[in-house]
Amino acid sequence: MILRKPDWLKISLNNNATFAATGKIIQGKKLHTICQSGKCPNLRECWNKGTATFMIAGDICTRSCKFCNTQTGKPLPLDKQEPERIAESVKEMALKHVVITSVDRDDLPDYGAKHWAETIRTVKSVNLSVTIEVLIPDFKGDKKLLDLIIDEQPEIISHNMETVRRLTPLIRSVADYDTSLSVLAHIASSGITAKSGIMLGLGEKKEEIPELFDDLLRSDCKLLSIGQYLQPSRKNIPVSEYIHPDIFDEYRIIAEKKGFKNVRSAPLVRSSYLSTGV
Repeated sequence: MILRKPDWLKISLNNNATFAATGKIIQGKKLHTICQSGKCPNLRECWNKGTATFMIAGDICTRSCKFCNTQTGKPLPLDKQEPERIAESVKEMALKHVVITSVDRDDLPDYGAKHWAETIRTVKSVNLSVTIEVLIPDFKGDKKLLDLIIDEQPEIISHNMETVRRLTPLIRSVADYDTSLSVLAHIASSGITAKSGIMLGLGEKKEEIPELFDDLLRSDCKLLSIGQYLQPSRKNIPVSEYIHPDIFDEYRIIAEKKGFKNVRSAPLVRSSYLSTGV
């Protein structure tokens, strides 16, 4: 049975001149964004404010997570000019804080880590005052590959847990719960701020959420985003429940009391939603 969306998930469909300018830059530079690929409900709001989350390493993912709308299949070779085009776009959009993510590239020997490092390095060289937040894959837990990202010193490194331990094997095609925790712990041990994000409405039990909070805090993860899962297409797993905004507030309070430095928790919150840095 398909659940009817509640009123609190309604979004504005109005676009302004900045929306058009943002889209023109992205299209002109032949870039991908998770805003489009993931059918993010906040696309209009963010583009109207002149920001977007860039997605590197192509738009075809080697994994097939049940919650994700990104194309799955055999990716094209990496675009060597992509880092420069990302850097130029950041400059044209006059961004003070940029968020970059990627598809999983399990087809590559380094899972795309060197391309990640080159992108961060190039963005920093062209935009000297910009702060960078990266939302990375797990690189299958390989710490040497994670260190390639860490060595470029982005201000925030994020890796999403997505859901509670029990549901992880059901909705994530390759990623492992404990591997993701180890990724976050390694990021935090470097001194860089570690961030993660989860979705509600996938069938989790209320008592499982604080347990996930505790696991993240043991990994020294300091920033957290909590949002409502929305089924992006018929091929994705259905929504189990639409969580009321009051419950999101409850989880925010619990997370803050447990020790998170900053928590964004609301139905339309996404990993990089209106992110402005630490």
